[in-house]
This record gives sequence, C-alpha cells and structure tokens, in this order.
Amino acid sequence: MSNYIHQLPDWPNFSWDSTTLAKQLAAVRLRQGQLIGRMQGLGFPQQEEAVLTTLTEEALKSSDIEGEKLDKNAVRSSLARRLGMDAGALPSADRNVEGIVEMMLDATQKFQTELTAERLFGWHASLFPTSRSNMKKITVGAWRDASAGPMQVVSGDYGRERVHYEAPTAEKLEAEMTAFLNWYNTEENIDPIIKAAIAHLWFVTIHPFEDGNGRIARAIADMSLARSEGIPQRFYSMSAQIRAERKTYYDMLESTQKGDLDVTSWLEWFLDCLDRAFSGANTVLAAVLEKTEFWKRHAAVRFNDRQRDMLNRLLDGFEGKLTSSKWAAIEKCSPDTALRDIQDLVDQDILAKGEGGGRSTSYSLVSA
Repeated sequence: MSNYIHQLPDWPNFSWDSTTLAKQLAAVRLRQGQLIGRMQGLGFPQQEEAVLTTLTEEALKSSDIEGEKLDKNAVRSSLARRLGMDAGALPSADRNVEGIVEMMLDATQKFQTELTAERLFGWHASLFPTSRSNMKKITVGAWRDASAGPMQVVSGDYGRERVHYEAPTAEKLEAEMTAFLNWYNTEENIDPIIKAAIAHLWFVTIHPFEDGNGRIARAIADMSLARSEGIPQRFYSMSAQIRAERKTYYDMLESTQKGDLDVTSWLEWFLDCLDRAFSGANTVLAAVLEKTEFWKRHAAVRFNDRQRDMLNRLLDGFEGKLTSSKWAAIEKCSPDTALRDIQDLVDQDILAKGEGGGRSTSYSLVSA
C-alpha cells in the first residue's frame, strides 16, 4: 500500500476537476487583473514603494514560515539597493538576508528564464552561504544524498516523533527533478495560476534539498504567478498569506501528499489563499498612499537626515515603541541630539508624546 502520492503507480500524473475550479479561477483571475491595474495606475514613486513593501514582506514571511526571523530593515535595504532605489540610512544586510533577496529577485525579475537544476542550485547556495542550516552542516547547491538518511517532516519530542511525510529517496532525485523541470519548462496547456499551485506542491513533495525546500517552492510559485501576469513587479505577497494560514497550509500539504493524484482540493485552497493575498495588497496600497500624503502635507518642512529617516521607519511600520534611546541608537547620535530631534517634531505636531515619562516616554506619528 502506498503511503504518499509519490509512491503511486501513476505519479506524477496529477488530475483535477476543471469544472469545479472554473468559477473560482475566473474570480481570482478577475481580482488579479483589477489589482495589477490599480497598482499600475499609481505614480512611479508609489509603484516603487508598493513593490519594495511587498517584496520585503514576501522575504520576511517566507523565512518566518520556516521559523527563521530576518531583520526587516536589512531586507528592505538589500531590496532597495538591488532595485536601484534609495535605501536611505537603512543598515546593510548580512549574507543570509542577501541570499534570500537574490533568490526572490531572480525568480520574479527573470520569470521568463528557463528553470534549470543549475539555477535551483544557485538559489539553494544563496540561502545557505555558510553551508550550514543552524548548527548542522548540509549539502549545498546539489540534491540531497543518502548520507543524510530519509528526508522526513516530523513533529513531537525526541522518542515520540510523529512522521507527517517522507520524501522520495535520494537515488530517485535525478529522475524526479528531470521530470519536474521538463514539465515546468514545456507545459503550456495549463492556466499559469493552476501551474503555480501544482509546481509548488510537486516541488515540495520531491523535497530535493536537505533544507530550504519550502522557501524555494514558494519562489517557484511566485515565478509562475509573475509569468501569469507578464510583469516583474510584485504587488501582493503569497507567502505573507501562507504565513497567516500556516497550520492550514501544512495540514493541506499533508492531506494532499497522503491522498491520491486528484489535487482539486489543494488547488481550491491555493486559489482561496491567493484571493486572500490580493485582499492583503489593499493594506499595502493604503500604507503607500498614506506615506505619499504624509510627505505631501509636510513638503514645506525642513527635516534633517535623522528625522527623515526615522519618519520613514515609522511610516513603514516601526516595530515596538519609539523612544529617545532607540532614536539615538538607530541614528547613531547622542541622547541630547535625539531629544532635540524629537522635540522639534513634537512642536510641529508631527509626533505625539505617549503616556509615561523619562526614558520610557514613547512617541508616535500624529494622525492626519
């Protein structure tokens, strides 16, 4: 008896009920077109800001799904530099951040380029520049080999683990990935959104690397979605929505991988998730417009570089509360200078002082 879909005799001949999906796919396609149209109707600076915000969120959430926390400002800085945008005073990024940014931009900016084993090896090497996953040394830039043992997804305490899934054995990977890449690069009779969903499922089911399979699967899906739109700009984050639905995502993967080759249920979930990701893009749009209006309202104010940088951080979603000590640390200035900068903005009714006093006093933007 087969435990997983990759052990079935007809693997990987996926099937689905096109009639069941037709109405849902048409609705998602309509919303996708409407969103792209709205975003492309923005001015160029607002488009750039929307893309930068979306890609930052995509990198952060795709890593967060796997339990890896990245620094938001470092991600934004890396993306801004690579996209030829002003990074301001944002910090430089470490190699781990640069790696996921490299992979994500290669997937979405070069979406029409053929997907090959060498390209995937490059993505994998970018994700693990030290050839280590946490403290463990892993094989990088190559398919996993048998020395690592069975590739399993497990949970639970040591000695009481539950195996959720076991991937194909290492000796099958060359043939498995050849079949996947041939399909990805040649199959043109499937709607690109459906293809994105199947590619995601198929790749993560093969699980060809020792680590990073989820992030690469989501990059492949993003590449497919970019192909469906025909533009490199990203205005919504599928990974952010998957992160919000992480338990359902893993449950759906597990049930699909333990089922048969009819993947209609997986496709329904993927389309629903994508539709909700479009709704999330409205939040990005609102933030971009708010930021634009803020700078318009205060166009006549002469801010110093520290103030301008910190105001942009607040507009981009500053984590935690802003205090004078944080201002001094971020802007690399003395506490007295930080207080003068802040008081100047308070006097102009741009920042408002929160409750509390002394070093614990916090500040926030005044609402329009």
